[in-house]
Amino acid sequence: MKQPINIVWYKRDLRVDDHAALHRAAASGVAVIPLYVVEPEYWQQNFSSRRHWHFIYDCLIDLRQQTAALGQPLVVRVGEIQNIVSELHKAYSINGVYAHEESGNQWTYSRDKAFISWCRQHKLPFYEYQNNAVVRRLKSRDHWAQLREATMSQPLIPPPEQIVPVAGLAEGKIPLPDDPMFGDSVQGTVQQGGRFAATAALRSFLTDRSAGYVKHISRPGTADQYCSRLSPHLTWGSLSVREVVKATNSFLQSPQVSLHHSQRRSLSAFSSRLSWRCHFIQKLEDQPQIEFKCMHSAYETIRPLEGDLSAYTAWAEGNTGYPLVDACMRSLIHRGWITFRMRAMLVSFASYHLWLDWRQTGYHLARLFTDYEPGIHYSQLQMQSGVTGINAVRIYNPIKQSHEQDSDGEFIRRWVPELRQVPNSWIHEPWLMSKTLQTKAQCMIGTDYPEPIVDHARAIRSAREKLSQARKQQDYKTEANQVFNKLGSRNRPQSRKPMEKPSTQMSLFL
Repeated sequence: MKQPINIVWYKRDLRVDDHAALHRAAASGVAVIPLYVVEPEYWQQNFSSRRHWHFIYDCLIDLRQQTAALGQPLVVRVGEIQNIVSELHKAYSINGVYAHEESGNQWTYSRDKAFISWCRQHKLPFYEYQNNAVVRRLKSRDHWAQLREATMSQPLIPPPEQIVPVAGLAEGKIPLPDDPMFGDSVQGTVQQGGRFAATAALRSFLTDRSAGYVKHISRPGTADQYCSRLSPHLTWGSLSVREVVKATNSFLQSPQVSLHHSQRRSLSAFSSRLSWRCHFIQKLEDQPQIEFKCMHSAYETIRPLEGDLSAYTAWAEGNTGYPLVDACMRSLIHRGWITFRMRAMLVSFASYHLWLDWRQTGYHLARLFTDYEPGIHYSQLQMQSGVTGINAVRIYNPIKQSHEQDSDGEFIRRWVPELRQVPNSWIHEPWLMSKTLQTKAQCMIGTDYPEPIVDHARAIRSAREKLSQARKQQDYKTEANQVFNKLGSRNRPQSRKPMEKPSTQMSLFL
């Protein structure tokens, strides 16, 4: 007689704490297989990268240790989920498959639908549970904030006291990060993943690093120290949003903790950004097409889908001739993370100065971001490209940002060594140096470092004219209202013009 089992299908929820699917599967009293499936087809997609797997690998190592302590080590298989479950079904009697709802790419959405259909065909019960505060089949945005608050206020779900082990089951090897399946090698470093790194980062942020959060949140040279660095842990699920919300609230309310005004203000801002994070993922859940289509159709063909390849390459490699843009891109390539304002500037520069489509640039950034979260990624790409119809157009001036966020040029010199000898007075616009100064600084513009790829003023004037023409289309406002009703934030009175909070107030990559 086959042993009865439940399967917990792990995806972007790599933890045992606050995990509804694991809790419910174990509560039935039958044996549980905690299962992670490495899907080769997923790793062939243009949004995936080896950098992601490096982080996931750390998470799986910790998760296997945690599930083993509960009684049954994590089982890892390589292949398609239907085939893996089908093989397990031959050896065991599957009572049910348990999983969290995933708001991911169209690829994962289609895979989930196909697997649910397969389960129905084979009469296998499939149970899904809400992931963080994202609501599936949300009827209206009007009361989403209250729904999120209700979810965040619920108690954390404890890990099961034990998991009944499955007899005769091989754990399977976790593919190493150097496996060819995961694409090109990583240029640089990867933030450490896993539950233990996640809880350590949360603890150090709350008790120490958060003191400088608001002050340094936009500065590329210091943000990595003062930001929480929790975004990849939230992306891949080594922490739940609810865990972070509750830990932050508990720290703020603890009578044993004496907080300076600046730290209290920082943690309040951090809590607000956690809410905005859920808000943006909800957009993708409500309208998965935003991975491929502009929220407002007036902008659908405003840019060519395949823009100037030489301009794209210069931007993607950090050779545009604008020092802060290039420093940010090179830093991102090497480290897989950069603060939100600089991400927004990179997208703004590509979208407005170079007039590249967000669908062309977005996959490059997705592969670089360790914290690639589809719900945030595509919404923010569209916001920073001015194609939503409900957000204020924000065009970043890379020279102004350079003066404000890296006034002494320290960050620029770190990542653009060609400019290392350039004096502070010229570091933000090195092309204005005389030939004599260029020789003295050992940096000839056009030879050692590129000339600006475009003229800032002319490029922005052209971009604004094209955006203005799009807004003049018939029924533009009618469709903008429809977009707002479907996807817009309700943080403003309904009598106000449909417009979301300006993106400059957000920092979603925490």
